[in-house]
Amino acid sequence: MKPTKYTLAAISAFIVWGFIVFPLKELSQYASTQILFYRILLALLCLPVLMLLFRRKSILETFGQLKQDSSKERRLFMVCTLLGTTFLTLNWLSFIYVVNQINIQTASFAYLLCPIITALLGYILLREKLQSQQWMAIVISLGSCCLLGVASLYNLLFSLFIAFTYALYLISQRILKKYDKMVLLTIQVILSFAIILSLGKEFRGTAPVDMHFYIVIFILSTVFTILPLFLNLFALKELKSATVGVLMYINPLVSFGIAFLYFGEKASLTQLTAYGLILISIIIYNARIKRVPAPLVTN
Repeated sequence: MKPTKYTLAAISAFIVWGFIVFPLKELSQYASTQILFYRILLALLCLPVLMLLFRRKSILETFGQLKQDSSKERRLFMVCTLLGTTFLTLNWLSFIYVVNQINIQTASFAYLLCPIITALLGYILLREKLQSQQWMAIVISLGSCCLLGVASLYNLLFSLFIAFTYALYLISQRILKKYDKMVLLTIQVILSFAIILSLGKEFRGTAPVDMHFYIVIFILSTVFTILPLFLNLFALKELKSATVGVLMYINPLVSFGIAFLYFGEKASLTQLTAYGLILISIIIYNARIKRVPAPLVTN
């Protein structure tokens, strides 16, 4: 197969994720917790079946690896899996809330920040090295956040919450990098559903649902969750992780375009300046540096 096939798969995955705001907006009258509950429920019904059909070997290899691991490694696996599940659940929930109750710009800005925050957390938590350009990008990102804080501290705090929960999720996955990403994600979806189920009916939402709700949730869970995950995984078979890492920015940029061009969201001069600074920081961060593997994206 030609590499272009893998490139198209990666681009398609991130474009699809960029359009996720449409099904979420269709459900804006429902509680974010209710949307999340049904999104995870539908994903839970589909994902294990697909894994058994197409990635049975990966499942066996992952559990075989766990059997060979020491008790310390297994404990680390359990802790990181539980933490990763918690961070991913909080990330999905906050993203849904921000898109529907605040604005798409705030949610999109979070994913522009995320790779740089992940690098900073990798330096703090995993002792990963940062080059001079990366430190410069982090400083510029901080300036961008300060500008957004002046424009709206409330929105900035939500952007930072989304970015930090996803960055912490990615850090937990880096620790578990020897295990198959999709097997881990399947386990985390199961655990996430169990967590939400244990929080009671009030958390899951009590608003009556109709066929339109189920159709949109099905599209959200399959077209905008499972499909891009498999496309991304397919792309990572052949493409360099650095290439996929740069293509990741398609997702929030598409969402920004939709926010301004379709939903008519407005931005002040201060906000536009902040967005410009974060784009500059991204260019600097990705310029002439030694790349590190990019983890699987899950939003």
